[in-house]
Amino acid sequence: MNQILVVDDDEDLLALLKKFLERHHYVVDTVTSGAQMDVRMRTTAFDVVILDIMLPGEDGLSLCRRLRTTSRVPVILLTAMTDITDRIVGLELGADDYLAKPFDARELLARIRALLRRSTVYGELLTGHNAVLQFGTWQLNVAKRELRSEDATQVPLSNGEFELLLVFLEHPQRLLTREQLIDYAHGSTHEVFDRSIDVKISRIRRKIETNVRSPEVIRTVRNSGYIFTLPVRSIG
Repeated sequence: MNQILVVDDDEDLLALLKKFLERHHYVVDTVTSGAQMDVRMRTTAFDVVILDIMLPGEDGLSLCRRLRTTSRVPVILLTAMTDITDRIVGLELGADDYLAKPFDARELLARIRALLRRSTVYGELLTGHNAVLQFGTWQLNVAKRELRSEDATQVPLSNGEFELLLVFLEHPQRLLTREQLIDYAHGSTHEVFDRSIDVKISRIRRKIETNVRSPEVIRTVRNSGYIFTLPVRSIG
């Protein structure tokens, strides 16, 4: 069974989420602080971390930043803030998804399932002869979820960045609307105007473009969407 860690200082919410998610056959661990999260992460390989932004002491954004230096575990941020800036910052730091409080537990469940499904599918996709995709001087090992430059240096990708980059590699030299990118990368758990696509494209560009101010690999088509301009071939 998949293991989930929920980090939130609201003990009533933790109890409700633990009971709800365990009914849906997940193993759930709950903690109320970053320090407790660190202890659990050292002993357990969690499949998803659900992380509240507004924590006492070290907040969720700081914890997310630290997690991304050591782990690629999918992260869902919970926020009571209505300001879109906090959500964008969280995505910039490497979170895979976010959910605003108050929320319906069924929506959280849908997002957990979507993250786990993408992690499983993309981890198995294009294995064997199709395990490594070449574009320009870059190589993406799909099975290992690793991006490497021409000199074989590994460039770290969050789960969200990997998933979106893979969408582009599966649809090279083709115009993709934001709605299509959202559907391919996230499925039906996101609204059409989810800003996470823009944020993740910006992060990917900073890693693979020669000049991020004038991107050539992922081009913006005004009022239409994006095109991944390079041909892609399998070298696995």
